[in-house]
Amino acid sequence: MSLYNNSLYLEDLQVISSFKSIPWDYLRGASLLLSGATGMIGSLLLDAIMYKNEKDALNCRIIALGRNEEKAKVRFSHWWKSPYFQFIECDVNQVESMPMGIKADFVLHLASNTHPIAYATDPIGTISSNIIGARNMLDLVVSCRAKRFLFASSNEIYGENRGDTEFFGESYCGYIDCNTLRAGYPESKRCGEALCQAYKKQKDVDVVIARLTRSFGPTLQLTDSKALTQFLKNGLCRHDIVLKSAGTQFYSYTYAVDSVTGLLTILLKGESGEAYNVADPSCDIQLKELAEIIADYSGTKVIFDLPNETESLGFSKATKARLCGDKLKSLDWRVSFSLPDGIRRTLSILSDGYEVS
Repeated sequence: MSLYNNSLYLEDLQVISSFKSIPWDYLRGASLLLSGATGMIGSLLLDAIMYKNEKDALNCRIIALGRNEEKAKVRFSHWWKSPYFQFIECDVNQVESMPMGIKADFVLHLASNTHPIAYATDPIGTISSNIIGARNMLDLVVSCRAKRFLFASSNEIYGENRGDTEFFGESYCGYIDCNTLRAGYPESKRCGEALCQAYKKQKDVDVVIARLTRSFGPTLQLTDSKALTQFLKNGLCRHDIVLKSAGTQFYSYTYAVDSVTGLLTILLKGESGEAYNVADPSCDIQLKELAEIIADYSGTKVIFDLPNETESLGFSKATKARLCGDKLKSLDWRVSFSLPDGIRRTLSILSDGYEVS
């Protein structure tokens, strides 16, 4: 079943498009270019803007970048012929494929490997999209004279909690062992943020940075190897939820709808050069409790299993990573869904079109 026929998914789009603290008039008649358009966050953001175009005559043109046009045609078939939608096939890591002559008012860099197996099996690609891809996107901003650039960063830039705080504020810096394969993701995100500051100083680019927590929602890829995605996939299949650890890790999570409203709030209201955590403590939970919520909803149970070698290489070593969202809340952002509600909505929407195997 198409997402666009699902009443809960359409409700998600309505929640985003009616989010009152977003100054939508800044996007009226504007153009927005984003990399990673077919990803979990990018595809939901794209759908929400196109939905608002249709319902509220926002007339915001979306320029979507991605590596696979056929995949994009399937995902965005609902919008493919719209005059406000354009897809450009390109690899942001290859400068020769970038659409440098294009015009856009706002540019968002969302393309990135974001799950453990990719960190372990494609470490070069993981690092490249966060550094080389970010630089190419920043050069594109310079060439098209965009008003603002948003870099989607991650809670992983904080590293491990040093034991001196409960919540990570935007100035916190925990420990990362940079001489490991797993460090490629957080260290390249840190470097991407530093590149943003360099372009702000040297090229006068107006940049803002969104630090996303562990996000989930109905636009996720079921091939994603993150623990939560695998929990959700097992829940959909009515299989037991498999924990690869004791499950005592304490993390911040965000339903994708709230991640998108956070991104748009930062893009349109954030102070130039600043980074913002997209997080709310009501969505913080231990991994084993998260597994239990999904098992209860699915009528299954939680079991424990040891990770294999590849999985171990990709797993985060952080045991407590809770983000403080007060800075973003000062811009009038609030979450719209509790963590259990987000889990239930994700499972319900995905169950419409997911073949149990």
